[in-house]
Amino acid sequence: MPSPTLLGALAGATGLWALLSAKKSRPDGELVEKLHPYRQLMPYVMIGRNESVVFFDTYVNAEPLLDYIEQAKEKFTVDVTACLVGAGFVGLCENPQMNQFVSGRRLYNRKGRYITFSMKRVKKDKKAKLSAVKLGYKSGTTFRQLCEAMQGNIKVERSGEKTYADKEFDLFKRIPRPLMVGAQKLLAGMDYYNILPGGFIEGDGMYTSIFVANLGSVDMGAGFHHLYEWGNCPLFMMAGKIEERPVVEDGKVVVRKQLHIRWSYDERIDDGLSARFGIDSVKHALEHPFEYLGCLAEDGSDARPLDKGAPA
Repeated sequence: MPSPTLLGALAGATGLWALLSAKKSRPDGELVEKLHPYRQLMPYVMIGRNESVVFFDTYVNAEPLLDYIEQAKEKFTVDVTACLVGAGFVGLCENPQMNQFVSGRRLYNRKGRYITFSMKRVKKDKKAKLSAVKLGYKSGTTFRQLCEAMQGNIKVERSGEKTYADKEFDLFKRIPRPLMVGAQKLLAGMDYYNILPGGFIEGDGMYTSIFVANLGSVDMGAGFHHLYEWGNCPLFMMAGKIEERPVVEDGKVVVRKQLHIRWSYDERIDDGLSARFGIDSVKHALEHPFEYLGCLAEDGSDARPLDKGAPA
C-alpha cells in the first residue's frame, strides 16, 4: 500500500495539474469561447503547426507598387519590405480572424497586432547574419509613421551594439546541451499552461501575428516556409524578387512586373476561406498603394491610418 507521503505528493501534483489546466488567460491573447465542435477538436487532431499548415500562392501586380515607392522615396525611407509590412497590417485590421493563434490546444484572439520581419544586420554583406525584428501596430498609425518606426528598429539592429536578442543568444550558447533541452521543455510547458511571463512573449519575434520575409531583397524567388513550432505565429509571408511574367488581360497575353508571394497558414485558427479574404486584402493594398499606404500629399490629405482602409 502506498505510504501517506506518496499519496500526499500524488494528490498535490494532481491538484497542481488541475489548476494549471484550468488556467485559460494569457498575457498575449483572449480565449475564443464559442467554437464549432469540429474546430474545437482540430488542435487535438493536428497538434503541431506544421501538420496543420496550408500553403497559398498569390501574384501581385507590382507596377503601381514600384511607382509608389519611387515617389515615396523622395519623402521618407521606404522599400518593398516596408510595403509588405504595411499591407500585412491592413490585412490584419480588415480581417481579425487572421489575428488568432492556437496555444495549449485552445484558440485565442491575439491582444494587439504584430508583424515580425527579417533583415540583414549589415548592408551588402553576403555573410551578414539575419535578424528578426518584431513590430507592433498602434491604432491610428499611418504608413509613413510605420516606416519611421521600422527604420528606428533597423538602426538599432545595425548599430553594432548587442540587442536583447543577442544577449539571450550569448547566454544560450553557454548552456550545456542537456540543460538547454530541459530549459526549452520547461519554457514550452509554461507556455502550454499559460504561465510563461509576458516579458518573454513581448520580446520574442515568434510570438507574432505574421512573419514577413522578403527574399527579393537578396535576389531570390519566393519559397514555401515552414511555421515555427516555438511561439505562436500562424502566418508566414514570403515574397520573392519582382519579375516580368506573362499575364492575361482582356483575353490577351501581356507582360507585367509581378511580385510573387507565398503564404503558410495554420488552418486551426480559421478556415481557408478566411485566409483567402486576408490574403486578398494584403494583395489589394499592395496593388493600390496610393490609396492604402498614401502619405505623399503635401497637405497630408492621404495620410490615413492603416487600420482605416482605403477611401470609398
